[in-house]
Amino acid sequence: MRTARALAFALSIAGSSLALDAARAQQPGVARTPLQQHDLGIPGREMVQVRVDLAPGVTFPPHSHPGEEIVYVIEGVLEYRVEGKPPVTLKAGDVLFIPAGVVHGVTNVGSGNAAELATYIVEKGRPLVVLK
Repeated sequence: MRTARALAFALSIAGSSLALDAARAQQPGVARTPLQQHDLGIPGREMVQVRVDLAPGVTFPPHSHPGEEIVYVIEGVLEYRVEGKPPVTLKAGDVLFIPAGVVHGVTNVGSGNAAELATYIVEKGRPLVVLK
């Protein structure tokens, strides 16, 4: 019974840290909706998927993640600025890979809502989004 309670407490802390990271990363015109989170077969790593919606003209500022990010653009037109590379503009159906720890930002350059499916392969227990 103690083990079950300790495990439940640890999971609630881990879930709370993800929620706090998402809350810290919220800003006007940006909505981050957590979709799923699972441990991987590699100890200390997890997969997190988040839908990120950006209103027209909104920029999500420079930030990084403690692991890789795979972006799939669901709708709209987004311009990504990835450290060390020229800006790239993606539309619905396009994908982008961002290596671990690389600073990047994104702007909705279209006239309507833009959304991406962000899949993170990250170190468990670390903040998901680190604003720069």
